[in-house]
Amino acid sequence: MKIALAQLNYHIGNFESNTSKIIEAIRKAKAQQADLVVFSELAICGYPVRDFLEFSEFIKLCDLAVDKIAKEAKDIAVIVGAPSVNPKLEGKNLFNSAYFIENGKVKVKVNKTLLPTYDVFDEYRYFEPNTEFKVINFKGHNIALTICEDLWNVDEDPLYVNAPMDELIHQQPDLMINIAASPFDYHHREDRLEVLSSNCEKYNLPLIYVNHTGAQTELIFDGGSLALNSKGQIVEELDYFEEDFSIINFNSEITSPDQKGSAIVGEWQNEDNDKIIDISAHSKIERIYNALVLGIKDYFQKSGFTKATLGMSGGIDSAVVLALACEALGKNNVLPVLMPSQYSTGHSVEDSLTMINILGCKHEIIPIKDVFDVFQTTLSPQFKDLPFNLTEENMQARIRGVLLMAMSNKFGYILLNTSNKSENAVGYGTLYGDMCGGLSVIGDVYKMQVFALARYINRNGVIIPKNIITKAPSAELRPDQKDSDSLPDYDVLDKVLYQYIELRKSSNEIIALGFDEALVKRILKLVNTNEYKRHQTPPILRVSPKAFGVGRRMPIVGKYLS
Repeated sequence: MKIALAQLNYHIGNFESNTSKIIEAIRKAKAQQADLVVFSELAICGYPVRDFLEFSEFIKLCDLAVDKIAKEAKDIAVIVGAPSVNPKLEGKNLFNSAYFIENGKVKVKVNKTLLPTYDVFDEYRYFEPNTEFKVINFKGHNIALTICEDLWNVDEDPLYVNAPMDELIHQQPDLMINIAASPFDYHHREDRLEVLSSNCEKYNLPLIYVNHTGAQTELIFDGGSLALNSKGQIVEELDYFEEDFSIINFNSEITSPDQKGSAIVGEWQNEDNDKIIDISAHSKIERIYNALVLGIKDYFQKSGFTKATLGMSGGIDSAVVLALACEALGKNNVLPVLMPSQYSTGHSVEDSLTMINILGCKHEIIPIKDVFDVFQTTLSPQFKDLPFNLTEENMQARIRGVLLMAMSNKFGYILLNTSNKSENAVGYGTLYGDMCGGLSVIGDVYKMQVFALARYINRNGVIIPKNIITKAPSAELRPDQKDSDSLPDYDVLDKVLYQYIELRKSSNEIIALGFDEALVKRILKLVNTNEYKRHQTPPILRVSPKAFGVGRRMPIVGKYLS
């Protein structure tokens, strides 16, 4: 039996585009004599659908798309994901379903059993969990069909009380197929391989896994669809961050068409002592780079925008965002705006212009001193003789925000926010100033990772000038200002933030790792007291296991650790 894996980039609610892509892939699979073609979870409507699922018209459009796809399923079977209506009054009104289509008809609907509600997921809000388990017989083989999370209950501390495969294995399946919508983070490939391989070893069955690729607002899907043999070894691995298509052979075991029964086994090593890593895979920073480029590109294409602008300060954050935007959108579609003040150093402007000339994009220079002087004069009756402080610093940041939004409004640019995760975490930014924008590009990238991204961007030659990378970070809102005046050194700050945000360790646990007690308590207090700022930031492209936004839900007025 020949099985096609179709890894596609879907657009939420764009039924015409999604259906067209699926049908095109079906025809491609038929042309290559495939018996079965497999698409991903909720491929019909895209993922995550969220409250679109509450509209009856949306569900009807899903059903119409399934009917249209079924007409193409002649001389080939199709597995595709879509929501389906729960016929029972009890429980939620919908299932998250995998449709098995053959001979132009839906033969079987398999519903998702394990509905995640952690991190970015909220599936039990919409879907009823499955309670019926039955394999699908096709071409003399029994297929155990599951959906994404259904295979993830294999931890030592399982999140769920049951696992679909524990039920399905009693029906003697020959093959597992799992359709998924598995968002990217820079550790997730290793986690995914470990989980899927564990299933193969536990049940002694080969596995086909098909994932989404592409970005949906803040969530990025990296693809990496897989075929594993019954030992959990990789037979086929599709591209990352790209649409891809492949056909594998299945008899009693999975083989690739050109291998005649010999599996292609990846060389694995234990890099972090707790992560199994394929040494041929992208490095962590390369993955982050590719994810951010895809995130920008899809945010613009799927929103119908083409042009971006950003504030260019001469610092490393705006430099990295400019390089990413030019790669994603093309240099002619990105407009950096330099807005020097009386506190800006000459090299900040010079460094920015050097990079802009290397990239070959247009730019604007709008000095803000005169505007700032007018603000100060206007407010002098109220401020009287009060000394210069954070208020005047924030005024400059907000003047820049107003100018950038004016350029956005007048010329149709989308403003890219350049704040990094370290700044967002401790509130080192100005609301309605440098924190404004339509999309936060590096808001889930710690400062030390930003430096690593800059070095990666320069891997084939200088794009970001050396001085931008090596000079001390500064907001340049007062004379001789440095970030280190207000914050711990970033190499220490980022380590503490990672322990608290990604690993959810308490202050005592972090202190026990050797960090200074007063420093840890100060950092955690900054994180928690600045939650109100993060509720007002643009969507942040998610690249870490725990990003600010929908995946990290904290109270604004909570007392704990603040």
